[in-house]
Amino acid sequence: MNDIELPILKKIYDLYKTFHSFRKVMPKCDRFTIFERSEDLIIDVIELFTEAGYGRGSNKVMALDRASVKLNTLRLLIRLTKDTGSLDLKKYTALQTVIDEIGRMLGGWIRSMK
Repeated sequence: MNDIELPILKKIYDLYKTFHSFRKVMPKCDRFTIFERSEDLIIDVIELFTEAGYGRGSNKVMALDRASVKLNTLRLLIRLTKDTGSLDLKKYTALQTVIDEIGRMLGGWIRSMK
């Protein structure tokens, strides 16, 4: 299986590229805390989607469930960056729109596995 064949993996890949492009506008005090933690969560979700793509049975479901928790944590941290003024509303909306779409795709994938 080619990783790029998974549409959800393409979405999270694009999310990371967009998020990474915001590094320069992130205040320095937040760049090494909440930004870095959010970046780590995106990378964790990429790894879990890849694991689920290659996994079988219960391992796949467990990876998807862990990805769901990490995605929800990412949602919260991204909202926090907006509420603290680290990200403006336009950048927040761009990220949140993609995260919501990934969440819907992930929910469908989890439902199809159960």
